[in-house]
Amino acid sequence: MPKVSRHTATQGGDYGPVVELSEDLEPYTVDFRTFREDVDLTPLLKDLPEGRCQCPHWGYVFKGELVLRYPDHYEVYQAGEAFYAPPGHVPVRTAPGTEYVQFSPADEVRRAEAITLNRFPPLSG
Repeated sequence: MPKVSRHTATQGGDYGPVVELSEDLEPYTVDFRTFREDVDLTPLLKDLPEGRCQCPHWGYVFKGELVLRYPDHYEVYQAGEAFYAPPGHVPVRTAPGTEYVQFSPADEVRRAEAITLNRFPPLSG
């Protein structure tokens, strides 16, 4: 059975404010994210439809806090909470030290990253 951990993930990199380590376990991508500072991803998503991530994600927050903005409300996910982020969200706040894992449909997350990651080149990886 396929598996991955933060230590065995082969994709992603160190983007300065965030470290993203990921692996494709088809048909999903698993992302381990660690935030060094508070990050609002609004500018990175501006070229996506409606300026929002259209890929659903399921995840778990190990440490810290993640805040997602939707057209009509905000959702706050804290350490110890599992979450589902439906399409149409924008990550607008991540407390420094936040760590979480998310699972996303691989094809959909690749489409979004093709547009967003070129704005945030890795420092290493």
